[in-house]
Amino acid sequence: MSDTAIFAISLGVTLVGLVTSWGVYRRRGAASGMRGAALSLVPLAAAMTGVTEFFVDLAFSPVKWAGVAVAGLAVLLYLTSGAMLSRRAGGTEGGGGKAAGGGRQKSAGRTPKSKGAVGGAQPSGDPELAEIEQILRNRGIS
Repeated sequence: MSDTAIFAISLGVTLVGLVTSWGVYRRRGAASGMRGAALSLVPLAAAMTGVTEFFVDLAFSPVKWAGVAVAGLAVLLYLTSGAMLSRRAGGTEGGGGKAAGGGRQKSAGRTPKSKGAVGGAQPSGDPELAEIEQILRNRGIS
């Protein structure tokens, strides 16, 4: 496609978008209208910078599509290797972390041992604080 045709199409899309943005501005307010205008200017900016020509060439070039596929494969391999490494690192620490987490949850609940420990509360210097600590222990909060 020639540069003139690409520019004309981009200018037309931009003008239609700006007219639509004006209607949105009148109906929904300045913020929505400005957002529409900003998005409407993207095709014209793409044509003026040459990005549109790249995408037109991309659409009709099997070699560029193959390059996109190779880039996608590279990203997929990178993400997969990251997941595998985090799983491997989490496997050695995760096993101990799960057991420790389960132990913490059991000790937070009311068990016969925790009720017995409540009676043997350590006395603090202030009797009011000792009473508050006792209430918190009775409710399972420590």
